Amino acid sequence: MMWAYLILAAVIATPLIIEATRKKMTDAARQEAPGQFAQLSDGVTHYRWWGPESGPVAVCIHGLTTPSFVYEGIAKGLSQIGFRVLTYDLYGRGYSDRPKGTQDVAFFRRQLSELLDHERIDDDITVVGYSMGGSIAAAFAAAEAVAIRQVVLLAPAGMTDLSGNLFRRMMTWPVIGTWLALEFYPNILRKGIAAERKLPGASQRIADLQEAELNWRGFVTAVAASLRGILREDLRPAHETLQTEGVPVMAIWGRQDDVIPITAADRLVEWNPTVQTVIFDDAGHGLTYTHVTTVLDHIHEFTHQSG
Repeated sequence: MMWAYLILAAVIATPLIIEATRKKMTDAARQEAPGQFAQLSDGVTHYRWWGPESGPVAVCIHGLTTPSFVYEGIAKGLSQIGFRVLTYDLYGRGYSDRPKGTQDVAFFRRQLSELLDHERIDDDITVVGYSMGGSIAAAFAAAEAVAIRQVVLLAPAGMTDLSGNLFRRMMTWPVIGTWLALEFYPNILRKGIAAERKLPGASQRIADLQEAELNWRGFVTAVAASLRGILREDLRPAHETLQTEGVPVMAIWGRQDDVIPITAADRLVEWNPTVQTVIFDDAGHGLTYTHVTTVLDHIHEFTHQSG
């Protein structure tokens, strides 16, 4: 019986020990990072500016597992058409801090608001949100509608509960959910990245950088915190507010997306009938790096129409 308890204790302890031995995000680790850092109320946030200093501001918000590097192609393209582009790492990802606690809408909205205050940006903002970043973009734009020029959503979350399958629902449970995430999520993410590598137009560099996030302490727990937080929240009121306030919105979707189902596009139109919908028949979830040129073409056209 004692051996059984010892084995059980070892099983429970293993993912916690692995997490404790992962690299910690420190000032020394940040020395290799491009861009700058801001000390905000919940921790240090890594950010980077692209393009002309005098252009209209476009803020790019990344998703659940891909830090701001996912926007490199989009950011360069937007800067070439005159935007002053701000990319940044959400808490728990990239070079930003890993604060504990639930990562809900208010948490992410506060990070962005404080970062824009730090950079003295308060008007004429184009918000671009990818995947979970689409939820953040919609919530932020709805709360700050008078400051928003337009919203671009790329394979956005917020129209369906991404904790829908059994394992993801279990990851939302207190305590045991974090343990399950630490034990099983790294392999789940690696399998997803491996599948993405095979897609046409896939960026091996982006895939390598995304997989490297698993080496950092606090990344997996941040994913679990977002699953139990923002990815379970109802974004319908935010999208309805964007319509009411007359904020132009374009949403670009991949028909082959196995993360955000294409049915989410119809739900978004129900919530905001004025949204401009674009569907790429040959795209999956990674359209920010598999379809950079066509995404930029649509953003360019949309911003000229709505601007």
